[in-house]
Amino acid sequence: MSEHTGDGHRNPEEAEREARERIEALMAAADAPEGAAADAADAAAEAAEDEREEAETGLRALLSSALIAGPDPRVADEVRGEDDAPGEESHAAAVAHAKAEEEVRQIYLDILTRAPEHDVQPSLERVEAVLDLLGAPHRAYPVVHLTGTNGKTSTARMIERLLREKGLHTGRFTSPHLHTVRERIALDGDPIAPEAFVATWQDVAPYIAMVDERSQAEGKPRLSFFEVFTVMAYAAFADAPVDVAVVEVGMGGRWDATNVADGTVEVLTRIDRDHERWLGYELTQIANEKVGIITDGSTVVSAEQEEDVAGIIMSAAAQHGARLLRDGDDLAILDRQLGVGGQMLTLRTAAGVYADVFLPLHGVHQAHNALLALAAVEAFFGGGALDGGVVEQAFANVDSPGRLEVVRRSPTILVDAAHNPAGIDALRAAVEEAFGFSHLVGVVGIMADKDVEGILSGLEPLLAEIVVTRATTDRAMDVEELAEVAVDVFGEDRVHVAERLDDAIDRAVTLAERDPDEVVTTTGVLVAGSVILAAEVRALMGRS
Repeated sequence: MSEHTGDGHRNPEEAEREARERIEALMAAADAPEGAAADAADAAAEAAEDEREEAETGLRALLSSALIAGPDPRVADEVRGEDDAPGEESHAAAVAHAKAEEEVRQIYLDILTRAPEHDVQPSLERVEAVLDLLGAPHRAYPVVHLTGTNGKTSTARMIERLLREKGLHTGRFTSPHLHTVRERIALDGDPIAPEAFVATWQDVAPYIAMVDERSQAEGKPRLSFFEVFTVMAYAAFADAPVDVAVVEVGMGGRWDATNVADGTVEVLTRIDRDHERWLGYELTQIANEKVGIITDGSTVVSAEQEEDVAGIIMSAAAQHGARLLRDGDDLAILDRQLGVGGQMLTLRTAAGVYADVFLPLHGVHQAHNALLALAAVEAFFGGGALDGGVVEQAFANVDSPGRLEVVRRSPTILVDAAHNPAGIDALRAAVEEAFGFSHLVGVVGIMADKDVEGILSGLEPLLAEIVVTRATTDRAMDVEELAEVAVDVFGEDRVHVAERLDDAIDRAVTLAERDPDEVVTTTGVLVAGSVILAAEVRALMGRS
């Protein structure tokens, strides 16, 4: 039996040892000698024969049962008189679930009163203090840590899917969420259950209050919105418990709340300009913040980067004695073919070549995300090649909601969360490659603190017309202000305005279908510019 700390959490050293033993057992099973594999095959065959005999026995029983012959009249009246107990239990469970969801909503509203997640506070002190009081849950499992500008969430989902396909219990922490705050904390691929979310909050809230009080007494701020959710994620993962956590930074890296944990593997997706107000306006400044997640003796997996950024990553890896694997050098996409609903890939890593890997996502940027994910999971398991069947199955089942997602047909409506110029460039290339639109209308809403002109300029070659609107958040740029910038980029005759999102979608659909001579399958609507906008459109289309 594993040890537990006095407050109910597992001893971190014991917990990490258990996780490592489980991982090593899985690795040993994968490397078992042929004789052991034959014994396993014989055992499986015997089990299959037993199952066949049981099935035949069950079938004979079924044929002679009341399901085929009809009910025994002697017991029919008794059955009719019984209370519908399962129905009552189902109703009670539904009520309890609804109550828990309402508690989640109230907790979320309470946490929203704190400093917003984009307001980075350059200190890890508060998060470390709470986690220390909780018994260091972030030390109870190994961590795969991700930073970068674009592609973090998609790559995190791919990494987590590969780890689950290998048999591990996983935790995943990503942001922002689309529809429910529970998406941020995922266990084995699913959002944390509302009951577990509430229980986690009840566990951590007293300790957060203690640290808040201490910090404010010293003239410092309370934990921020993102810091609270980071604490909750690490605590939930320890309580689950998970074998590994896949953790995406909120912003930057060095001072990000997630950086209290040390990664076994760190992944750096492409670094571009975004959040300049907090991270700096030069790529080198941004890169210096992001390499702050690199830890001693880890493995670093990096996307192809600008030369100056690549140099910063190489230097940071060397300073920490970390192994560095780079896309374009140690890793490569050897072949990429378009397929129905995605693309077929041949990927080369430091450990081997994986051919005929289907990825149900569009765009060369997603292929590179898959390459990083594959290399990261190889590194997590010691650097050797993974079983080809595991890789194929994992990638075939990957999804990434709100990332070039088709949410409606006739006309096609695409939703993408791209919200900076680099993301828009990747989106434009993917749409041009995967969809043969003759007339594409954009529905665009952008946050006021973003590079609005850069985003619109990136969309201009792709869109025949644009409908500007806004998401329901105070951070969104005013529609009239956005329209003014759009007119400068697109010209007045291509710009339309709709304050309400549903009206914007209706207007865009009407514009897309306006010409009766155009084939309906070549017209469409693209929603982009904001994660929140993407979420709201998904909800309107019943995808939440």
